[in-house]
Amino acid sequence: MSGVAKDIRKNFNIFVDGKGHAGKTDECNPPELELETEEYRAGGMDAPIDITVGMKKLTADFTLNSHDRDVLSLFGVREGKTTAFTVREAMESFDGTVTAVEHQMRGKIIKIAQGTSKPGEPPKDKYDLSLTYYKQTIGGQVVHEVDVINMVRIINGVDVLEDIRSALGM
Repeated sequence: MSGVAKDIRKNFNIFVDGKGHAGKTDECNPPELELETEEYRAGGMDAPIDITVGMKKLTADFTLNSHDRDVLSLFGVREGKTTAFTVREAMESFDGTVTAVEHQMRGKIIKIAQGTSKPGEPPKDKYDLSLTYYKQTIGGQVVHEVDVINMVRIINGVDVLEDIRSALGM
């Protein structure tokens, strides 16, 4: 039974600029991590292969049930400024083990969809984010850390861009 219903993400809370929004949010989508690749085939190769040339843009989004003035005012921050977003999740296994999952993000709100106002149906505000930094920690261990500006990509404790930064004198 140890493999039954293992590590199920059950609930979450989001913090925007350090302020928690428990009870005011019902959805959050952390960034999809996707490599940018180019097809490569040279003489002597029977088929092409994909070579990694970087990562795709990091985006995320979340929804608030409340029309929060503090969060709304974070739209359009000055260039070079970022806002901190943290999502904390509780992951539980059938054996009762609870593990913390944390998504730390920095970036800016690039779109606010304020939802449709209808009688008897509260609108929800959806925020789209463009990120420059993302780190996922599970049970206190870093699984992914991507710092776009500083060209850092740590995967399970290994900075896969360290040698490239060194070759570039960074």
